[in-house]
Amino acid sequence: MLNKKEILIIILISIIFAFSITLMSSLNYFLIVFLSIILVIMINIITKKIIGYYYEMEIETKLWEFKHWGYKPKQHLKKDFPAGAFFPIFSRVILFPLNGFIWMASLVFDVKAKVYKTAKRHGFYSFSEVSGNQIAYTAAAGIFANLLFAILGYLIGFSEFAKFNIWFSFFNIIPLSNLDGNKIFFGSKTLWTFLTIIILIALIYTFFII
Repeated sequence: MLNKKEILIIILISIIFAFSITLMSSLNYFLIVFLSIILVIMINIITKKIIGYYYEMEIETKLWEFKHWGYKPKQHLKKDFPAGAFFPIFSRVILFPLNGFIWMASLVFDVKAKVYKTAKRHGFYSFSEVSGNQIAYTAAAGIFANLLFAILGYLIGFSEFAKFNIWFSFFNIIPLSNLDGNKIFFGSKTLWTFLTIIILIALIYTFFII
């Protein structure tokens, strides 16, 4: 279900997240955070791949990069900027007093319709295109899964895991660039609003209770 490139990206981002959160305060805590983050990311990605399979499309997870920083033709960088790797570390410097609260939207996904399988099931090329709603529902499913596992983590006493799921959901719901939040927002503004309200309530809960 995951290719080698996706696995390497997940491990790399998990290390960056864990380092940014803990600043290597202790090896044990770093390992706990690292393994928790891997689980958080895997929950999100596997859920999206399952939903993608249902919608007859292939999903590939990639590092978040951007080249254009404006709407005008000249407003772009010469090379893609690896924002997904840079933002967590930079945000740790800016948000240092907030106890490890870092930027956690570092991965994006591309979709491609399974043309031959779809053609076989529905008729030649009848439903070979992926709609904006399908992409939005796929992205939202990953965030829903993280929120459900946040509740589970809290109930079993694994508060750090619960907190990371909520933080991950919060940053990924932001409608920016080609992040999940942007896919949800332009695919279904109602769904985006509903998820955002739930996530903001959960986020406040992490700062005052967890």
